[in-house]
Amino acid sequence: MTSYESLRPLYLNPSRLFFLLRSILVSIFSFFLFQSSYSQEVTKSFKQSVDSLIHVAPITYSEIDKVLRQFRKDTTLMKYVVKRSETKHYPEGQIYALNHMGRVYRDISQFTKALKLFQEALYIATEADNIEFRVYSLNMISVVFRRTDAIKSALDYSQEALELAETVKNPSNGLKRSINVSLNSIGNIYQLLEQYDLAIEKFKQSMKLEKELNNMLGLAINYQNIGECYEAQGQLGPALENFKKSLEYNEKINSEKGKIICQYSIAHVYVHQKKTDEALELLKSALERSKALGDQDIISTILINLGWAYLNIGDYTLAETYLTEGLSVATKYNFPSEIAEANKFLSELWMKKDDYKKAMVFYKESKKYEDQVTNNLNLRYVNDMIIRYEAEKRTNQLETLAKENEDVRIRLRKNKTMLLVVGIGLALLTGILYILYRQYQLNNEKKLLTLEQTMLRSQMNPHFLFNSLNSIKLYIINNEKKNAVHYLNKFSKLVRKILEASSQREISLAEELETVELYMNIENIRFSNEINFKVNIHDDIDVHVVKIPSLILQPFLENALWHGLSSKEGEKNVTLDINKGEDGFIKIAITDDGVGRDAAEKIKNSKVLKRKSIGIDITKERLANFSKDYENSFQVEIIDIYDKDNKPSGTKIMLYIPTI
Repeated sequence: MTSYESLRPLYLNPSRLFFLLRSILVSIFSFFLFQSSYSQEVTKSFKQSVDSLIHVAPITYSEIDKVLRQFRKDTTLMKYVVKRSETKHYPEGQIYALNHMGRVYRDISQFTKALKLFQEALYIATEADNIEFRVYSLNMISVVFRRTDAIKSALDYSQEALELAETVKNPSNGLKRSINVSLNSIGNIYQLLEQYDLAIEKFKQSMKLEKELNNMLGLAINYQNIGECYEAQGQLGPALENFKKSLEYNEKINSEKGKIICQYSIAHVYVHQKKTDEALELLKSALERSKALGDQDIISTILINLGWAYLNIGDYTLAETYLTEGLSVATKYNFPSEIAEANKFLSELWMKKDDYKKAMVFYKESKKYEDQVTNNLNLRYVNDMIIRYEAEKRTNQLETLAKENEDVRIRLRKNKTMLLVVGIGLALLTGILYILYRQYQLNNEKKLLTLEQTMLRSQMNPHFLFNSLNSIKLYIINNEKKNAVHYLNKFSKLVRKILEASSQREISLAEELETVELYMNIENIRFSNEINFKVNIHDDIDVHVVKIPSLILQPFLENALWHGLSSKEGEKNVTLDINKGEDGFIKIAITDDGVGRDAAEKIKNSKVLKRKSIGIDITKERLANFSKDYENSFQVEIIDIYDKDNKPSGTKIMLYIPTI
């Protein structure tokens, strides 16, 4: 039993308590006095550095950065540089400080403040006629517009920066870095427009200069961007390789932001590759570190990716939690692309939970923000700007060549008239050849567009749509709600896939197989589930890497169904075999056990209403157009199959699609 006496040591008498409190206060006062003294020393040293800088008055970025680099992320100190430089009429100091204040606000997603500071810096740089700082400020403005999805403004400023920088014959290292930023920004805009090959070309140009400058940050950024382009093209292997190279460089320079971006990019590829556990581990680590960083754009992106990963493994509760949080951050800071992405995944989530009303609400929100980002007027304007920029660049190159030719004529002073005639003739010939070449390109593009439109009409033929909708109506009439919803889901997904694929010249074999699976499932319902459809893929084929023309297999499967199997009684079999052929071909075999071609032709001729099939002919034309980019041409072979009694027992169609 505890006595009161035993508790006495726990209590302090007043004098002892006073002594303890006094000791604590003295310690606190000493700490703040030390901090104040240290802060005053740092401030004094900083002010001396600024005064020395203003006295010397260097005009290049690198010279100023050597002095102020360690202080450039402190907006309070940068404000002092602005005021002191303004008082001493030193514009370069003002420009440097304003740009770095803008970068601080940009990195925490306060884009309005950042833009105002960058524009003020640009104005002062223009007044001071300092080309290096003008280019730097133009690039910073472009980055802000790109991050807020104002694509056309971003492209305007990047192109202006690049054109201005290229007027300097022997650029400094600082100006070279700005050229790299411009190339990188233009590449990013091409990437947004899904012009991935053009984007990769720009990033590689930038990377070449970064290697000359030994700029590891620039190399990290370019590897990251190239990886994103490859991922968008479905080339997951090259994408992962570039993301990992970017991560290596970010680790060398210890860039926390760069490491976070690389980690969630690698995680994104892992989700595509069904390595969800590895992806979740990376994303969770990146989320905690991004919150410490304070970049709301990155935070919202990681939250949405976490939601998508959990959606893929069927954990709908966590998926909804992360997607909702990501949507909230994106909405608060007005990131249209992230808002659209979050709403798209939430729509998928509620579709999987069979709440179609909620799914439709989120789907409409997703479409609204997608349209906001990629509205037709904006894209048309940007594409016009791309064409204008490339044309002006070619014109400048031609003008440079003309000037060099003029210098040669002046030096030689002989055959002036002849050289002039030859020069004009060559220019005219070049112009005529260019016009003829462009006409050839336009004719090819028109032919390709006509083929794609005809192909889409054949895929979405009224007969198929009418029968599919009739089947849905029959389920509804028979009160078979589950079958009606199941059938409608498959039908809507197929229509969406056909529409998406029709806008692309080529897609991965994996996407094509997913589309034909949906088509065969829908047709099988109409055939009373008598069709056994099987896909066999050889082990050494990566269907995510192999590229084929979009919607190329469905016409052959439709032909097998309606000409080979529709007249056959009982069980019907269709097999799709994919193998690697010789000399760089992918070999695709479509085999049915129908009545054979001869019998099908007789049945067709006996019908009053004859169904005209143009899908195969269109497909052959599209394959021929696709093969122009490869060494080998496509082949289509139709083989009649006979049983042991030499009676027709089906048809096999062999497709040889080039990959080299």
